[in-house]
Amino acid sequence: MSQPIEQIVRRKLSDEVFDRLERLITSGELKPGDEMPSERVLMERFGVGRPAIREAMQSLANMGLVNISHGERAKVLQLTAKSIFRQVDLTAKIMLSQSSDSLEQLKSARIFFERGMAREAAQRATEKDIADLKDIIERQRQSLGHAEEFISADMQFHTRIAQISGNPIFAAVSEAMLAWLKTYHTDLLIWTGKEKFTLVEHEEILERLSTHDADGAEAAVMKHLERSRALYSK
Repeated sequence: MSQPIEQIVRRKLSDEVFDRLERLITSGELKPGDEMPSERVLMERFGVGRPAIREAMQSLANMGLVNISHGERAKVLQLTAKSIFRQVDLTAKIMLSQSSDSLEQLKSARIFFERGMAREAAQRATEKDIADLKDIIERQRQSLGHAEEFISADMQFHTRIAQISGNPIFAAVSEAMLAWLKTYHTDLLIWTGKEKFTLVEHEEILERLSTHDADGAEAAVMKHLERSRALYSK
């Protein structure tokens, strides 16, 4: 019985360079804040031309691993949950624009996520957390009639609740989902009086958080998001 043919795929030089540069970062040889070696040094080290180096560096930049500034050496970036989500912002928005199913799935995922965040926040909220949320609601009240400012405060309120968990990944998830949904948050929120419902519901959520009522906080968030999900439409 003959052995199956295993084809050898010839890789681009820039892919090989990318792998080696990535290993320098993931191994810790190059740390956040460090400058990458110059193009000339890398060309000599790997025995390749300038185009392969530049293409590999651009790939690293596209992944958020390095920052390239004109006239300066590229620098290794500190990866965070927030920076990772930012890398997929555009593709996430394109996916949502192409599929109403995806938008509905994101809305459902957000409700599931925020229920948990409300319960967590009710158990952990400090006086400082409650004061911050009160300030955000007040800023939102002062923004009535100004769509962008009102929606920005709305997003801050929900992300601030996620921050109470103390887990930066939760905060980054909250911020990312809200940024993706913002594309579909219509200005009708401001001009039909629905913004006043939002303020009342935010105050109800805050009241439950301030009394450390996990069940009540979850119920208040559910009520709020089930009503407001209709505001996100294509």
